[in-house]
Amino acid sequence: MTRLNLLLLVALLASCVFLVRVSHDARRLFAELDKAQTEERQLESDFERLKAEKQSQATPSRVETVARNQLGMRTATPAVTNYVTYSRSADRTAPEGPR
Repeated sequence: MTRLNLLLLVALLASCVFLVRVSHDARRLFAELDKAQTEERQLESDFERLKAEKQSQATPSRVETVARNQLGMRTATPAVTNYVTYSRSADRTAPEGPR
C-alpha cells in the first residue's frame, strides 16, 4: 500500500509540473499572439496612410507642378514641337543590319 501511495504521489507531482508547464506555454503563446496582432494593426494603419499619401502625391495638378518647378518641363505647344517625317529616300540610305 505504501508503494502505491508513493507511486500515486509521484504521478500527482509529475502531473502538477506538466500542468504548470502547459499553462506557462499557453500564456507565453497568448502574449506572442497579442503582440503579433498589435503589429498587424500597426502595419495596416501604415499601409492605409501610405496609400492615401500615394493618392495625394499622384494628382494631375501635383504632377504638373513638380514637372514645371523641379524638372523644368513646359507644356508642349506647336511652336516648340519638332515634327519628324518619314521619307522613302532615308529608308534606302539607312545601313542594313545583320539578318
